[in-house]
Amino acid sequence: MPVMKKVALISLGCAKNLVDSEVMLGYFEASDYQITPDPKSADIIIINTCGFIEPARSEAKDSIQKAIKLKKKAKNKIIAVTGCYVERYAENLKNSYPEIDIWTGVKNFHHIIDLLEKKSFTPANNTYLYDHMSPRRLSSPPSWAYVKISEGCSHKCGFCAIPEIKGPYFSRDISSIVLEVQNLVSLGIKEINLISHDSTFFGQDKELKDGLPKLLEELLNIEDLGWIRVLYAYPEEISDRLLETMQEDKICSYIDAPFQHADRNIIKKMKRGMDSVRSLKLIKKIRHKVPDAVLRTSIIVGFPGEGNQEFKNLLSFIKAAKFDHLGIFMYSPEKNTSCYSLGDPVPQKVKAARNQEIMEIQAEISQEHNKKYLGKHLDVIFEGSVQQDPSILAARTRYQAPEVDGSVFIDTETAENKILSLIQKVEITGYDIYDLYGVFI
Repeated sequence: MPVMKKVALISLGCAKNLVDSEVMLGYFEASDYQITPDPKSADIIIINTCGFIEPARSEAKDSIQKAIKLKKKAKNKIIAVTGCYVERYAENLKNSYPEIDIWTGVKNFHHIIDLLEKKSFTPANNTYLYDHMSPRRLSSPPSWAYVKISEGCSHKCGFCAIPEIKGPYFSRDISSIVLEVQNLVSLGIKEINLISHDSTFFGQDKELKDGLPKLLEELLNIEDLGWIRVLYAYPEEISDRLLETMQEDKICSYIDAPFQHADRNIIKKMKRGMDSVRSLKLIKKIRHKVPDAVLRTSIIVGFPGEGNQEFKNLLSFIKAAKFDHLGIFMYSPEKNTSCYSLGDPVPQKVKAARNQEIMEIQAEISQEHNKKYLGKHLDVIFEGSVQQDPSILAARTRYQAPEVDGSVFIDTETAENKILSLIQKVEITGYDIYDLYGVFI
């Protein structure tokens, strides 16, 4: 029998990238390759990159350099680099790293085996989007999974390169998504996290009105599905119909809406539509229609033109909005975006100081939000033992998204065999800035 080649895949960037990586692993598995988590022992190393912002590109370059060092020790090792970074800067990367065997962007993930085995195929013209028939090897814990519902983006935000990398928005068919979720649930998955560059735009490219609510209504009919979570909602597209649909118990009362900034002039430069006044009205509406709603947002600091007053306006907005979860990006100019010509006038030290000031304010808000759960009985979904201490289980409530929010930590002395049910009630006995602590009831 021929020896099975070992493949190690390094997935960088966002959850959408992770799904593409899982699909590539599915193709390898279906073609009798052996999957290994150890690049040192692998015959083939795949690096699926992110090229969205400079820190992501730096991470990708670091991974490429580490793989090249391994190849110098094992000359027959093959390295393939895929994804957004390659799509955006292929020629520069090829010139910088001639040691890499295969380069491919975001259009041919499903041809990864053909590329490695040097088989001919017709290259795709559009960004790859998998469907329910695509092979996929899940890498998330056995209790939950991501499901990508679309690809690309048709918004023209002045700072964002996603439309350049991925092209315009295109949605999967609802029937395909439903079939995939049914299959995942049959494997024991309890939580489905719907992801997209903009989930609220779903269906609009196909002239489908209220596409996301209609998709959610179809998914609600799937038996044994515990929770449905929607990630990445464009604020202007959060409709009354969507909020009414989110009142269903199976749908997590969780909205991740990147407001980006609050100052009117900055928002205008960003080519966004909602300043602090409009944003706070929307937040008030969300909390009225979905009383237990948890809100996450993303903010950019150091955007060109953000002086002291503009930053004060942003701080006032954050204090008034009281987001449950908040992430911050320090602005970096991206080529081929409309804001690139504005340069990068805010010094890095100022960006870092503003980042720190917001995080200190948010830490107080987050801890106050966590305090309200003390003594309450909450359903949690399990992710496994904590690596540093296997006696502690890590779990999440429906108010915490995977990988970006905090956790619920539970001492296994109280666990018995209840973890097998995956979603279980716990009593919250403690809290800190980001995490909760609990015991089984």
